[in-house]
Amino acid sequence: MRYDFTDLSLFRHIVEAGSITHGAERMNLALAAASTRIRKLEEAFGAELLTRGRQGVAPTQAGRTLLQHARTILEQSERLQEDLGVYAGGHAGQIRVLSNTNSLTEFLPEALGSFLAAHPNISVDIEERLSDEIVGLIAEGVGDIGIVAGTVDAGGLTTFPFRSDRFVLVVARGHDLAKRSKISFAETLDYNFVGIDRASAIQRFLANKASQSGRTLRLRVQLRSFDAVCRMVENHVGVGVVPLTTARWAAKTMAIQVVELTDPWALRNLSICLRDYKALPPYARQLVDHLREARREST
Repeated sequence: MRYDFTDLSLFRHIVEAGSITHGAERMNLALAAASTRIRKLEEAFGAELLTRGRQGVAPTQAGRTLLQHARTILEQSERLQEDLGVYAGGHAGQIRVLSNTNSLTEFLPEALGSFLAAHPNISVDIEERLSDEIVGLIAEGVGDIGIVAGTVDAGGLTTFPFRSDRFVLVVARGHDLAKRSKISFAETLDYNFVGIDRASAIQRFLANKASQSGRTLRLRVQLRSFDAVCRMVENHVGVGVVPLTTARWAAKTMAIQVVELTDPWALRNLSICLRDYKALPPYARQLVDHLREARREST
């Protein structure tokens, strides 16, 4: 039975992406080469590892077993390289962080900036996801540290408070809603919206909330940052939903009005989540400690 780390890593990426094509892209492999590797894996183990369908691929029971062991083997290999990397002048460690949109844009840049400045041999890989997705991925060992909305069920994960913020509606001065002090999200759906890229976690969240109301979000333009959303709102393109921290800064220089959203989900208590603090490598524990200290300093 012969297989290597590339085979295991490819299989993990394919399962996480739900697609052989996308898994191959993540590995920078041609589709034909990736398909051949998966076929040889199945031949080596004597079992079908993936079920193929029109919507993509999913692991069989044998595939789920392989995925569990592959993640363990790859994680141990990465830790070995990281632990020895410092002796070769490389990185002492890499930490994978999964974050929701609010944390990623509002709070992590400053906290990570100070952490990385103090730890030049550590690197951080950040991926944006929905909070409920993050909980599942952290539980599966896909990431080291997750930053999620406090309203999500973290299951058996260890959690620590991180930050608090609120989503608000921003409208141009003179807009129909500018005189309102409070409004429900459902009431805003009659208006055009300016939003973040459709693939972002927060935009998918808002689209889902609109769908639950039996409506669709009328997005006129999608941008890359909350600040850009505010600038477009200022120019009467539509209304937008942004964190209060962003809205307050933008309102100092832009002709926008902030309207409180009355929906319970608008209040965002953010949490750090992880599988087991003691099982994290030392450098990942240092980041967790740093994020918790950054929270204390902000209060």
